[in-house]
Amino acid sequence: SNHSLHSPLLHDQNSALLISLKLAIAVLVVACPCALGLATPTAILVGTGIGAESGLLIKGGDVLEKVHHLNTIVFDKTGTLTTGNPTVTDCLSLINIESSHLMQLGAAVEKGTCHPLAKAIQQSAEKLNLPIPHAVDFYTEPGMGVSAVVEGKSVLLGNWEWLNSHGITISTTAQEEGQKLAKEGKTVIGIAVDEMLAGLIAVSDTMRPDAKLTVNHLQKMGLRVIVLSGDRLEAALVVAQQLGLDSTSVIAGVTPEQKAGLIRSLQMGQIDMINHHSGLNTGSNSCVVAMVGDGINDAPALSQADVGIALSSGTDVAMESAEPACCLSRISG
Repeated sequence: SNHSLHSPLLHDQNSALLISLKLAIAVLVVACPCALGLATPTAILVGTGIGAESGLLIKGGDVLEKVHHLNTIVFDKTGTLTTGNPTVTDCLSLINIESSHLMQLGAAVEKGTCHPLAKAIQQSAEKLNLPIPHAVDFYTEPGMGVSAVVEGKSVLLGNWEWLNSHGITISTTAQEEGQKLAKEGKTVIGIAVDEMLAGLIAVSDTMRPDAKLTVNHLQKMGLRVIVLSGDRLEAALVVAQQLGLDSTSVIAGVTPEQKAGLIRSLQMGQIDMINHHSGLNTGSNSCVVAMVGDGINDAPALSQADVGIALSSGTDVAMESAEPACCLSRISG
């Protein structure tokens, strides 16, 4: 109709100013393609250079575009939100055996691994000037526990699942004591000697001083923050509370093998964080996820995430594993 041909919108689209602008852009693109082609890489180069001066290493220019679309950021607890330098706080004997001897057995078995909890137990034994007995037949199950033969005795250290898988009975007293320690934010390690639960070792890791401020800042940016932990739910909830997060922002009891699958589920919207244990949604709440970790156990999850972020304390394996997406690595500070 005549009315549609002379509508203000059509008139605006064909205005002399707009046509002139389009022609000018066309001439600029034809005449100076190199200038336009170099503009974006130059800006990225300058930006990443400034970031490197501040201790932020960015692998790949596509990182910035992906970060722009993030809506969820997942933090591994140990060594990321915490300092990664845990210390032994409690050693509780459940049978007729000295606590010091439990520490000796624990330190002997933990010689077979370099996990932060192992270092904490070994350092505690050294501080007490306890001689560490000889151990053989070391075995480690990531995220579960360790075992070895010490002075002819079969000794296991690990979580309840690890002990149960070896037929170790967890008494009501042990469960109550373990829960009490976990509610104090401590990681609880059970020690079994010759197929009998002998005691508990509790380990505590201090929060990074800037963790709460970082989480608060991310939330103000509109990002959903999730704490991921292989620890007990009670211990993970204590950390979340210190960060100002509620229980709906915590996923606990996750083994290293399960972390990548959990990130994938978040990306596909299959986990509802209000009730994340139910296994839930249909994909309507799909997320663009950043994973923040520091250890070799985080490598598959860093690779699965849209954006992988490794801290300076992280291993080279963890940093390289994030490369298919990207990796932001603090190299100082």
